[in-house]
Amino acid sequence: MVAAPSDFRLLQIIVLLIVSPSFTVEFTAAKLKRTMGERKANIQKAGSRAKTAAAAKKTVLATSKKPTSSRQKKDEDLPPPPPPAETSSSSADSDGSSEEEQMLTNKSTSHKRNKTIDNNKESSSSGDDNDDESSEDEDSSDEEDYETKPTKGKFFSDENAAWLKPKENKQPKKKQSLIESDDEDDDDEFGGGDNNDVLMENDEDEEDEDEEELEVERQSRLLDARHRQEAEEAEEELRETVATHTAMYILPTREELERDVDRVVPPSELKSHIESILEVLADFNQRREPGRSRKEYVDQLGLFIAELYGYLPELIEYFLTMFSPSEALEFVEYSDKPRPMVIRTNTLKTRRKDLALALIKRGVSLDPLASWSKVGLKISESPVPIGATPEYLSGHYMLQSAASMCPVLALAPQPKERVLDMSAAPGGKTSYLAQLMRNTGVIFANDLRPDRQKATVANMHRLGVKNVVTCTHDGRKLSRLFSNYKFDRVLLDAPCSGLGVISRDPSCKVQRTIADVKKTAHLQKELLLAAIDVLNHKSKTGGIMVYSTCSVSVFENEEVVDYALKKRDIKIIETELDFGTPGFTRYQQQRFHPSMAKTRRFYPHVHNMDGFFVARIQKLSDKIKGEDDTTKQSKEEGEMEKTEPEKDTTKVTSKGKGKKRKERSKQPLDVAEPKKAKKEKVSVPPTSKAETKKKVEKNTKSAKMTKPRRRKVDA
Repeated sequence: MVAAPSDFRLLQIIVLLIVSPSFTVEFTAAKLKRTMGERKANIQKAGSRAKTAAAAKKTVLATSKKPTSSRQKKDEDLPPPPPPAETSSSSADSDGSSEEEQMLTNKSTSHKRNKTIDNNKESSSSGDDNDDESSEDEDSSDEEDYETKPTKGKFFSDENAAWLKPKENKQPKKKQSLIESDDEDDDDEFGGGDNNDVLMENDEDEEDEDEEELEVERQSRLLDARHRQEAEEAEEELRETVATHTAMYILPTREELERDVDRVVPPSELKSHIESILEVLADFNQRREPGRSRKEYVDQLGLFIAELYGYLPELIEYFLTMFSPSEALEFVEYSDKPRPMVIRTNTLKTRRKDLALALIKRGVSLDPLASWSKVGLKISESPVPIGATPEYLSGHYMLQSAASMCPVLALAPQPKERVLDMSAAPGGKTSYLAQLMRNTGVIFANDLRPDRQKATVANMHRLGVKNVVTCTHDGRKLSRLFSNYKFDRVLLDAPCSGLGVISRDPSCKVQRTIADVKKTAHLQKELLLAAIDVLNHKSKTGGIMVYSTCSVSVFENEEVVDYALKKRDIKIIETELDFGTPGFTRYQQQRFHPSMAKTRRFYPHVHNMDGFFVARIQKLSDKIKGEDDTTKQSKEEGEMEKTEPEKDTTKVTSKGKGKKRKERSKQPLDVAEPKKAKKEKVSVPPTSKAETKKKVEKNTKSAKMTKPRRRKVDA
């Protein structure tokens, strides 16, 4: 069997595995499978060759037996040799010599028989070419055996040799049969004939394969068996799935639902209903019940999800309008799961590497947060409270979620800028702003509630922040308070319904209604307009603000930003965050500005973060959209009417000391000459000349008193 190509290929595979250990087992298995196939083909070829050799051997043996029989016939036809003319003394010598010759003949015969067996074995392993040579050797050995056989007269040495005839013609046949029986016995000992020779070769090949099988080949064989088993299991599962899921799902009727109002439905039953409805919705045309609409299935799905996860039905219905049914279920499931604990390194006091080493020494298991954050660390396991370590108390890090870092990264404040944080408490984003500004410039941290600002002040002191001014004002009135003091950048993390952080506040499931969400959206619109008004669009480095919420509702996110686009001269720019889902440009019948796709949304089931919304806005001018000059004038007139009385009369006292109040006539703006109607002439009695002189003297005296003249100096 020639196996040089397969061995060479095995060497190639071994070299590849040594050079590049990253090769997968599947790739190696495919290579080895091909090699094993070639080896099996070679084994089959060798077996066929062995069979042909065995057949040739049979034919050679058959042909070699025929000349022997013919020779025996010729020997029988030959006349007997003449008797020896020797004395009795010489007959004894001849008897001894004949015995010696008989022994030599037997030795040579046994030696040649063994040689013939060896030649037969070599012919079975060498092939068709060696068969001819072995047959020639057998013929020659047979001829030699025939030549060395004794003649008739040598067996008898007495005087009766002339008339006694030994049975020499029958003895060679018996001898030949004995030799053949011995050959067969030898063949049985070495493998049982031609068929056994083939079996011996196959067994030897299998032993060689077992010895030559590498560890990689063994793994490849096991991997193939595993793949076959998996394929069989997959087919069986597919048949079961087709058999079980092709049945039509029937929605429960109203009577059944009313009957189950007081019954506690097990979660497993609710999950089975939800999965069945999702399967129907995935292939609605084929799987739906006749006479049922898609809305009925979706409504029933919302009821099952609300009952299973403990939500208000209207919230689940709202989520189903935002997401597909399967994605809405996934969002609800992941909203109940806790998010991983994340800390932010305070680079004002330490580095992330040093902080990680210090926490690892305390037994904390942590990893870097993500590629987009250079200061975040994700805590997997901790034997000590993360909020009570010496590193935390010394201000080396801050507990902050990954999603709340995104608005600060989108704002990207620069050193020596004026920044406003309109909703700052408890100070996580404010401290991150100061960290990015390297404790330079100034940050106004505003919050409506003074009790929450206490935590902000404490965190600023602990983290070593020195450029923050805290205040407690209504964010809607900041545009009036800071009318002459504009900011380069503004961060508005607006108060929201919290539908994105349900894992931290599960009370939102049953306490938040759609009416509450819309009311919160109205407040957010007012705060956003106030933030835009205090923004300085002429800033060389800024003029940018970020609007963010911890909610996923469209009412609080896209609708609020779209409202600001219609009211102020602004535009939405890229957030410079390389992850997140683009915002909605359409929702049901609503169509938002195309630039809304530049905003970013974060979901628990997609990014493993809290639900968040981030929009980056640039102010272009102080212009207020939707107000023309005519509307401005009408507003000014309305303000004048409120401040001025309708009629002004002149009142004179009895002593003659009266104060004249001149009536200002109110004329419309269309009158050509409004100045003539402003003043009215009042008749006053003429004064005498003496009174006028006295007034002039009083005026001159008062002038001299205020500005005394310098005295003249005599020369």
